[in-house]
Amino acid sequence: MTTLLRPLRTAVPRFSPRPPWLHSRAADDLFASSEVLAILDAAAGPVEPALDRISPFLSHDVVESVVREQRDRARCFRFLFWAMRDRRFRVWDSHRLVVDVLAEEEGAFDVYWRVLEEVRSCGLRIVSDAFLVLISAYWKMGMAEKAVDAFERMRDFDCEPNVYTYNKIMHVIVRKQIFMLALAIYNKMAKSDCLPNQATYTILIDAFCKTGKIKDALKMFDEMTLRGISPNERTYTIVIAGLCQAKSTDYAYKLFESMRESGCSPDTVTYNVLLDGFCKAGKIDEALLVLPTFEKEGYALGLKGYSSLLNGLFKAGRYDEVDVWYRRIVKEEVTPDVTLYAIMIRGLSKAGRMEDAMSMLEEMTQRGLTPNSYCYNAIVKGFCDAGLLDEARSLQLEISRRDSIHDACTYTILISGLCRNGLVEEARQIFDEMEKHGCLPSVVTFNALINGLCKSGQLQEANLLLHKMEIGRNPSIFLLLSQASKRGSDSERLKEMVTQLCESGLFLKAYHLLMRLADHVVPSIETYNTLIDGLCKGHKIDAALKLFEELQIKGLADSVTYATVIDGLQRVDREEKAFKLFDQMERVGIPPSSSVYKCLITWSCRRQKLPLAFSLWLKYLNNLPGRDDGTLKVAEDHFEKGEVEQAFRHLLQLEMSLKDFDLAPYNILLIGMCQAWRIEEALKIFLLLKENELEITYTSCSTLLPALCKEGYLDASVDVFLYMLEGGFHVKFRHCNQLIRSLLLSDDRRQWAYGLIDKMESLGLKFHLYESTESLLHRHSNMRNLEQVVPG
Repeated sequence: MTTLLRPLRTAVPRFSPRPPWLHSRAADDLFASSEVLAILDAAAGPVEPALDRISPFLSHDVVESVVREQRDRARCFRFLFWAMRDRRFRVWDSHRLVVDVLAEEEGAFDVYWRVLEEVRSCGLRIVSDAFLVLISAYWKMGMAEKAVDAFERMRDFDCEPNVYTYNKIMHVIVRKQIFMLALAIYNKMAKSDCLPNQATYTILIDAFCKTGKIKDALKMFDEMTLRGISPNERTYTIVIAGLCQAKSTDYAYKLFESMRESGCSPDTVTYNVLLDGFCKAGKIDEALLVLPTFEKEGYALGLKGYSSLLNGLFKAGRYDEVDVWYRRIVKEEVTPDVTLYAIMIRGLSKAGRMEDAMSMLEEMTQRGLTPNSYCYNAIVKGFCDAGLLDEARSLQLEISRRDSIHDACTYTILISGLCRNGLVEEARQIFDEMEKHGCLPSVVTFNALINGLCKSGQLQEANLLLHKMEIGRNPSIFLLLSQASKRGSDSERLKEMVTQLCESGLFLKAYHLLMRLADHVVPSIETYNTLIDGLCKGHKIDAALKLFEELQIKGLADSVTYATVIDGLQRVDREEKAFKLFDQMERVGIPPSSSVYKCLITWSCRRQKLPLAFSLWLKYLNNLPGRDDGTLKVAEDHFEKGEVEQAFRHLLQLEMSLKDFDLAPYNILLIGMCQAWRIEEALKIFLLLKENELEITYTSCSTLLPALCKEGYLDASVDVFLYMLEGGFHVKFRHCNQLIRSLLLSDDRRQWAYGLIDKMESLGLKFHLYESTESLLHRHSNMRNLEQVVPG
């Protein structure tokens, strides 16, 4: 140490006499900075021994001065690493300067890493802040992968991350939307001795809210407060936004009030988030009600507020109020931005006001604003929805030529519109054109075209397109996840893998794994389900089963997949296989949805297996929360005794008390009773539903009406017929003729036939009487006139 210090003493005195005019704090810092810079300039070897001697005289400003003025970056970084070991200099102001140096100076990163290696080789301790600065600089440069790599390499330098380093890397990961990795890093942090702080919780709460896991966000929020860490306005705003996104606006408003009561003042962002939440939830009146209160508290309705209100009014179909508010914007000389214009253009297009939407687009360009793809896509979609496909295609070609915009969303809208109108070949041409322009199709694009191909019966082409999607994914990852399917779902297995990699310190490998998955167009389960449905409806059940088995191996099959295959099997009378799949669902941990039960009940009714259909319904009800096992048993006993009305009455009493009351099984069983020719029991179900003012479907009525006529239940037939008329249902001509003929042939109900005809005419309903019905009506009309002239 003596040999190192000697040349320093020779070159520069330890402390030069200070001039008397240097008496202020700023002067002290200026004098100390010059001394430190002189020492650094003169030092021929390691600077640490000399710096140890002057440390009592250093300050934040001195550290910053050295970073700014020391041209030798290697010495500067060595000085910085030494200063960071002193807690006094762990401040973001100094760090930000170094971040700027790394981001702006060419080769600075290489020098930084080289100095880190040199310091490590000298056996000197490196603190976490040295890597915090490095990670921040990489993130500023948009180099997330490098940031993760730097975090992983901390262990190579025997450097344990502190809370700020953990927070920074989690911030980077959340901004890249790799939430699974952020949570794994937090779990790693929790197992170390590093305690989370306010920023940690805010970052994770934000991640949960962005992935729609609001319950987990609230749990994290509660954990934060239990630890005695007070949320700030950003934390509150994030949770309020998450609740609004989950349509829990009432809870969001309560949290907003709690925020004010806790002494944490809402800012403009908070007010805008809550106002936007009310509007998106369709609670426009509530939004307009709280707006004056917000304004009294100092909130000014700016562009974001106006945009939220206009968006909400459009969604509610309150177009007159939209015009009023837009005029207010103009009157108050608030200059609309691209976002507000996009909302107006989309709303007008959705309302079918295409001329107004195009005018708004023109006004936008006259103001010097450049419409983005969102604006153009809204108009293209409006044209497609209105069936104006030529105009939509023309606009897409125009913007492509003018602005070279090749937006996947624009192509997807066109493909969907063409497929909806049966123009599948034109949609395929657009799809091919899309790839030629280097615009990659999204999952939604593939889904739209596959759905169109299935509906047009081009199942082989749809299957080929699915294989094209699968080829586009990373084979090694796909195989890895497929092999893991026996151990759980892909999502759970992937989560387990990421956690294991993080536990082993292999953060970069976990990052690469998730990013490679995100970079490929992976067929969604909706894609597979669409193709399976098309194959089933195209009577290619074996091909559908083959694709279904592939999904089972991959662990991707969901309740909709099972329901689709089960329905397909029932259509081709493979009932035994269908019920085997139904039993398999529970074994593999996929609870059958209501659609699965309704499918099985429907097909059981069509095969006149009413006891089986009823037992399936009871099994479904038995799995619902809030069920009453006693009531279900009583209903089952009544049904077995043939007391259908009592069975259904008990079930209605039970189901109407539940939150999610599903009326569909009642209508399905009513139709089933008709199909089994148990007409009297079907009528009892109809009257029971009518008594409770529950909706009876058109299919139920149109099945029951002719059966009642045939069995001679004329009073009930008229009752059902009038129910259909009052409900706005279209009565089939043959059913109308059947009822009128039956009434005309009845001596005591003949007058009702004339009454029904008068009723339909008064309602302006078009109906066609068959020649046989008209002849019968004419004959009885003449007889009636004769009876009036010559009384019997």
